[in-house]
Amino acid sequence: MSTYPIYQVDAFTSEVFGGNPAAVMPLTEWLPDEVMQKLAQENNLAETAFIVPEPEGAEQDFHIRWFTPGAEVPLCGHATLASAWVLFNKLDFPRKQVSFRSKSGPLGVSLQDDGWLELDFPNLAFEERPTPALLRDAMPEAGDKVLFVPNDTNYLVLVENEAAVRNANPDLSLLKQLGNQGVIISAPGDVSDFVSRYFVPAVGIDEDPVTGSIHSVLTPFWAEKLGRSKLLAHQLSARGGVLKCELRGERVGIAGQAAFYMEGQVTLSV
Repeated sequence: MSTYPIYQVDAFTSEVFGGNPAAVMPLTEWLPDEVMQKLAQENNLAETAFIVPEPEGAEQDFHIRWFTPGAEVPLCGHATLASAWVLFNKLDFPRKQVSFRSKSGPLGVSLQDDGWLELDFPNLAFEERPTPALLRDAMPEAGDKVLFVPNDTNYLVLVENEAAVRNANPDLSLLKQLGNQGVIISAPGDVSDFVSRYFVPAVGIDEDPVTGSIHSVLTPFWAEKLGRSKLLAHQLSARGGVLKCELRGERVGIAGQAAFYMEGQVTLSV
């Protein structure tokens, strides 16, 4: 039997029970994929992040992978932010900036002077497509055209105002049949620059509370639309979260706070 440390951190919030909870499991070497998937299913959070130190002299400090209860995903913001919080606050990482190797290329997280953590993420490309019939049936407010994000196979539905985002009630059983990762719905905000929600039933998450990774496409979209590079975003799930976003050419800065919830040990016979 072997024991492994596990931490749970609420990301994109200053208080426990807000934002998006993530489990973080630091490892010395990878567990089998099927075991990591079962751990994510057992944790039953939007994501469980696993981090393994990179070899000495490597370009990044750690290799990071993310699993939902249903699948491994190519990019995750809140669990990356939570992983950095654990490294800075629980594992005595010696610097204020940590870098990760990931399926979406190199990622960074820096600890700001005000205590916020800022993700350095890719600027994700998007393309306009005709709205799939299933998506129109599931979310009638979707227009004839939607944006598609090839990197993580998300659809982006744009609506008129914040109220439309708040009131969205898509048919999750139909969204699950789309064959992609998830659906983002977004609009200009009443107080913030833009707002969003994110539905991901295909990978075991009906609605993700706060999603850093979708701001890799929302930030460049709204930066161009609003004509400025620095933006304040709110994700309007029941738990809710606040993100400070900045477009920096081919990269996007996504900053948030984090609140520590618990730590423990997992015992496995692997």
